[in-house]
Amino acid sequence: MDWTDRRRRFRAILAGDRCVHPGSVYDPISARIAEDLGFELGMFAGSTGSLAVLGAPDLVVLTLTEFAQQALRINRAGGLPLLVDADHGYGNALSVMRTVQELETAGVAGMTIEDTALPQPYGAGQPRLLSVEEGLGKMRAAVAARQDPNLVILARSSAVTIAGTEEAVARAKAYAVTGVDGFFLPGVTRRAEVEPIAAAIDLPLVIASATGELADQDWLRANRVRVGLQGHQPFQAAVQAVYATLKALREGTAPKDLQNLAPPALMRQVTRESDYQGWTRDFLGG
Repeated sequence: MDWTDRRRRFRAILAGDRCVHPGSVYDPISARIAEDLGFELGMFAGSTGSLAVLGAPDLVVLTLTEFAQQALRINRAGGLPLLVDADHGYGNALSVMRTVQELETAGVAGMTIEDTALPQPYGAGQPRLLSVEEGLGKMRAAVAARQDPNLVILARSSAVTIAGTEEAVARAKAYAVTGVDGFFLPGVTRRAEVEPIAAAIDLPLVIASATGELADQDWLRANRVRVGLQGHQPFQAAVQAVYATLKALREGTAPKDLQNLAPPALMRQVTRESDYQGWTRDFLGG
C-alpha cells in the first residue's frame, strides 16, 4: 500500500481552491463504495468508529488500538485517502505521540487532534477546553511524532461553541505556529464564526457541517475551507437497512420477498470478486 501517495493526494486537496466533501466511511465495504463513487477523500470519525466497533455512543470509550485497527481495515481495502478523527489523542501529549505513530502505521492520510478535555472528567457537566498551553503541547507532540512528512496533522478546537469566536481565534493563532497543516472547526454553523479565523491564520480550514449558509462554494473557496463534512448518514442508513431486513424476516417475510437488497452485481463489485477469482486462477491452479 502506498500510504505516501494517499497523503500527497490529501495535501493536494488542502492546497487546492475548492471545498471537498468527504465520504463518511466506517469499514472496508463503505470505503470501497465511496472510492467507487468518486469521493476524493474518506472520513472515519470517532463517533462512527465507536458505533461500528463497540455499538456504543460517542463517549470516547473506544481505545486507540481498536480505532487504529479499524482504520487499517479501511485503508487496506482500497486506495481512498482517509482522514480520521483522533479525538484528544487518547491521553496527554505523550499519548498523542503514540496515537500519531499508530495511525500513521495504519495508513491514514491525516488526522485531527483536539483540545477538548476528554473523556469527560468527573463532575464536568458541559464540555471543557484544555488550557492553551496543554493544547499547544499536544499539537507540537503530534507534529514531532510523525515520520512521513506528508502525513497531515490538523488542529481541532471546539472553542467557537464552548468559549466563543474570540477564544477560537486566539487558539487558532497559537496552534498555527506549531507546524500543523490546518485547523478543524467543529460545531460552526454561521459564516461569522468562520471568517475571523480564516482572516487570522494562513492555513486551510475544515468544517464539520458544510450546510445552510456555509454551503456556498464561492464563500468556502474565499475562506480557505478545503474540506466540509456533511454528516455520517451512511452509517445511519446501514442501521436502518439491517433493522428493516431483520424485522421483515422475523415477521415472516420470505427471503425471496425482501426489498432493497444489494443486487449480485453490486456485491461482486464491492467485494472485488473478480480480483479474487484472478488470484485463485493464478495462485491456486483454479
